[in-house]
Amino acid sequence: MRVLAVGAHPDDLEILCAGTLARYKQAGHEVIMAHACNGDCGHFVIPPEELARQRAAEARAAAEILGAEVLTIPDMGDGDLRGDDVKARMAMVDIIRMARPDVIITHGPEDYMPDHVAVSELVFFASFLATVPHWKTERDLPHHDKVAPIYYMDTLAGVGFTPEEYVDITDTIDIKIRMLECHESQMTWMREHDKIDMAEFVTSVARFRGLQCGVRYAEGFRRLRVYPRMTPDRLLP
Repeated sequence: MRVLAVGAHPDDLEILCAGTLARYKQAGHEVIMAHACNGDCGHFVIPPEELARQRAAEARAAAEILGAEVLTIPDMGDGDLRGDDVKARMAMVDIIRMARPDVIITHGPEDYMPDHVAVSELVFFASFLATVPHWKTERDLPHHDKVAPIYYMDTLAGVGFTPEEYVDITDTIDIKIRMLECHESQMTWMREHDKIDMAEFVTSVARFRGLQCGVRYAEGFRRLRVYPRMTPDRLLP
């Protein structure tokens, strides 16, 4: 399978689903990590343009640990994303047409910040439009041949999110933390802005989800259940 994971910012996927992505890779599947915003507002000191470059490098370093490809919407700043923006929708269609996923993992529509909610809306619309031959973008890429099933990943701290399916990440939690630690700028930002040690934070959430499903560490997901995205098979590893 080809697995496309779409986060709002560099580091969102590491926080919320990297253990699962590592499981996919271990099973021989292809993983593409995409983020919609460049992360240019996530620091107190580093100027936005410099920060965007640094965060792109951090995202590449994290993806290299996994052996994953990285895609992004060009020049989309933090807070500028809108789910109903046509240019952003076209850019997301391009990402999906390039990735040609069998399954997509992304933020749920009830997430805690506007960029996350916008990504959820963009992925929902774009994953359908990517299959429509006459829906053209400037890149004019070939249309995708399927409306990919979507899994919504956990919210930050699991607030307001009830998983329907779990992935045991006991054997990949260390990979998840290594990937997260590539985002050095955000480890600092979260300590100073939110008073959070992110490595401890994600480990605690994974332990909590693990307790819910009877394993040491887990990540939780909820599937979007609409036509024509249903399949008879479980698509999570």
